[in-house]
Amino acid sequence: MGDKHTGVAVIAEQIDGNIHPVSFELINEANKLADKLDESVYSIILGPEGMKVEELIYRGADKVYYCADSSFEQPIEMLYKENIVNLLENIKPEIILIGATTFGRSLAPRISAALRTGLTADCTGLKIDDDGKLIQIRPAFSENILAHIKSDTLPQMATIRYKEFEAATRDTNKKGEIINKKPIKTSYEQVDIIEKINEQEVNITEANIVVSGGKGLKNPEDFKILKELAELLDGEVGASRDVVDEGYIAKEHQVGYSGNRVKPKIYFACGISGAPQHLAGMKESDIIVAINTDPSAPIFEVADYGIVGDLYEVVPNLCKKIQSREA
Repeated sequence: MGDKHTGVAVIAEQIDGNIHPVSFELINEANKLADKLDESVYSIILGPEGMKVEELIYRGADKVYYCADSSFEQPIEMLYKENIVNLLENIKPEIILIGATTFGRSLAPRISAALRTGLTADCTGLKIDDDGKLIQIRPAFSENILAHIKSDTLPQMATIRYKEFEAATRDTNKKGEIINKKPIKTSYEQVDIIEKINEQEVNITEANIVVSGGKGLKNPEDFKILKELAELLDGEVGASRDVVDEGYIAKEHQVGYSGNRVKPKIYFACGISGAPQHLAGMKESDIIVAINTDPSAPIFEVADYGIVGDLYEVVPNLCKKIQSREA
């Protein structure tokens, strides 16, 4: 391919042999960038043998580089980095996109350092300027401003948060090429995963209903009020950063710029004032219901429905209403 950098590469992520949905969001955005540049979209995926990597073609990738080995069943960043960098040095893409998942955030800087190129983290927007350069847009100062960043080096790299963009539509008639690559390294001696002892039980990013609590909660035990509403609606419990930092509830429940980004059909903000950091993680919800005693709380500015009242009264009454309809 020579020294010229061409194409947009998406580093696809997999968990237990299943492609992470963030990969489909990245491919959708990659195609928009590639159309502007009149270039192709590549995807690189490392994982166990037998994965259905053709799904990446159906979602819009022109080529998929599939590196299969049982060693990739475990998320060992340095092992992934060695193999991915080897592929990237041969493919020479102009742009590289990686999901800002827990694993992606750890992997991306290792890849950028090895390639001696820049990296913009947690982007919320991407576009091509008049010179054909990638403009990487990310919030700064708790999303009070949007920084527009351009890299001087190639490839241009960015990580994008899950749920930031729409997933690419699936088209089984889409044609593409799957290129099977042998791993150059299948072990990394400095890391040995003995046992997985704490698997996350809560995944609020996939929930259709999220019931979140904030500083309006007086005690950790009071989350049971919100949990009752969430269970009635087959939803999940979320939280603002304040109460997570206070130890009221585990980190995986946190919604916000430094937590999880959610796009449920309905988001209940109970006792949450609406700080920019929190709004960054939930403002794209289809319907936002705010419950707060302060009528001037910023959360009401983004809410579709606002209830000025005490969550300790409003939420139990709401639960009773739902239960009476189900009876």
